[in-house]
Amino acid sequence: MSPEAHGKILNAQGYCIVRGAIPSAQALALDRALGPGFEATPFCEGGFYGERTKRFGRLLSRAPETDRLVRHPTILTLAEEMLSPWCDTIQLNLTQAIAIHPGALSQFPHRDQDMWRGAVGEVEYLVNVMWPLTDYRADNGATLIWPGSHGVAARADQPEGEPVVAEMKPGDALVFLGSTLHGAGGNLSGDIRRGLIISYCLGWLKPYENQWLAYPPDVARHFPRPLAELVGYRQHRPNLGNYEGRCPSVLLDGPVDPALGAIDALRPDQSLALEAYLAEQRRRD
Repeated sequence: MSPEAHGKILNAQGYCIVRGAIPSAQALALDRALGPGFEATPFCEGGFYGERTKRFGRLLSRAPETDRLVRHPTILTLAEEMLSPWCDTIQLNLTQAIAIHPGALSQFPHRDQDMWRGAVGEVEYLVNVMWPLTDYRADNGATLIWPGSHGVAARADQPEGEPVVAEMKPGDALVFLGSTLHGAGGNLSGDIRRGLIISYCLGWLKPYENQWLAYPPDVARHFPRPLAELVGYRQHRPNLGNYEGRCPSVLLDGPVDPALGAIDALRPDQSLALEAYLAEQRRRD
């Protein structure tokens, strides 16, 4: 199925499943690479995160091969398509590994966009991608999704209908909007359900995971430049997220001159308006 076809389903239902997005062997290799993290991380505290659930972030440092998922062409195409009407650039919002252990209760149904308290039903703020590292089944905590609960429907307190159980295999990817109601299912089995959540948000929002602390310059300068830009080392025009008036990518090239001059970073429409204004000022002078 093409990205365009997946995009239509995502727009209509608030979610879609990309089957076989990566080879299952890649997902299983990631599971092995993150094994020490799953082992060392304690259980969460609090009913929302889940007291029988383990979570940890900074996956690009823990397992560099996570980049294959973060910059997966089909996934990035869908994220750009869903979010670009409301921003100049998108950014990485989160990389998180999740292990739901036997006995975990169902997660409180929620919409991830609610963390920002923005206008509901007018803007899409976020695109989430759930990558299973083990089988996702109805009995072991597969993600529950309420179809059609996104967009304007997110203004309703309660959705209509029952949730869909997003059963998947390693290598599949569940893509859903930040306005879509969802939650992890309860784990009634004897197996641990493991997976990754990778998400993208509007470039002018504060991301869920503080990317500049997760990947400071001495770490990010070793990333491919497009990945470094995605985690925040680029400006969102006009001039948002700058360092001393410059694109923060200057921090990726080694020591920075302590005396930098600011440089405009404007959208094309702003540049045209500015040039017209300056031309009028010069004419008067």
